[in-house]
Amino acid sequence: MKTLPWTSVIIICTMVFVALFAPWLAPHSPIEQSLANKLLPPFWQDGGSTTYLLGTDEFGRDVFSRLLYGARVSMTVSALALLVGGGIGLAIGIISGYVGGRVDGVLMRLVDAALAFPAILFALLLAVTMGQGLRTIVIAISLLLWATFARVVRGEVLSIKQRDYIALARVHGCSLLRIMVTHVMPNVANTFMVLLTLYVGVVIVAEASLSFLGAGIPPPTPSWGLMVAEGRGKITSAWWLSLIPGIAITLVVLAFNLFGDWLRDRLDPKLRQL
Repeated sequence: MKTLPWTSVIIICTMVFVALFAPWLAPHSPIEQSLANKLLPPFWQDGGSTTYLLGTDEFGRDVFSRLLYGARVSMTVSALALLVGGGIGLAIGIISGYVGGRVDGVLMRLVDAALAFPAILFALLLAVTMGQGLRTIVIAISLLLWATFARVVRGEVLSIKQRDYIALARVHGCSLLRIMVTHVMPNVANTFMVLLTLYVGVVIVAEASLSFLGAGIPPPTPSWGLMVAEGRGKITSAWWLSLIPGIAITLVVLAFNLFGDWLRDRLDPKLRQL
């Protein structure tokens, strides 16, 4: 059995801690401007200062403080999008797989349509019609996530509903809803939890991509994707503006993916190494 990926766990716990306590950890306001201190390099470079550990941007805002608050935005978007999108996908996957027939056919065609629609284009359309903001980006990502969850959960349910305890529940006169809630849902919980863990990284990248394109979190609210976008024009003269949030995105996504792989092996008896 694989040992716990401690590096991933430490990175994830650090991000959660930072997201929760950003107002107390940040040494400066993430939106306060100081043009006299604009484009200061990180403290280890010539001209840098420990007052601004990771330097400042073109408006004199502290990059370190914006990075901490950006973690809060990423975790908020991930939690809300996975809660909504994952919950919808779980419900539809269970109904589609267990009920079958025409219901399954209709729901799976909806899933195919959702998976075929370009995610970025859909988010851009929402941003134009609803405006930028947390609500828009959560809705966009949720409406694109549910289809993947529904497809995977449905596959699990198709196998589960053929098992003996489901047949016994039918013989005892259990209702359709009771069977799905008390017998089917607990048996797809492991798969659902693995999907949630793996898709945290996907949501973080999606939020960063949409913010980079101008369809996500509006300025001056700090977001990792927005920070990368704001620094792309100064990548040669002020590399820290884009590189530092880019490294943060990479580390967090890798950490969640590695933890998701470990969790899958841990929860699936067929993949356990004795």
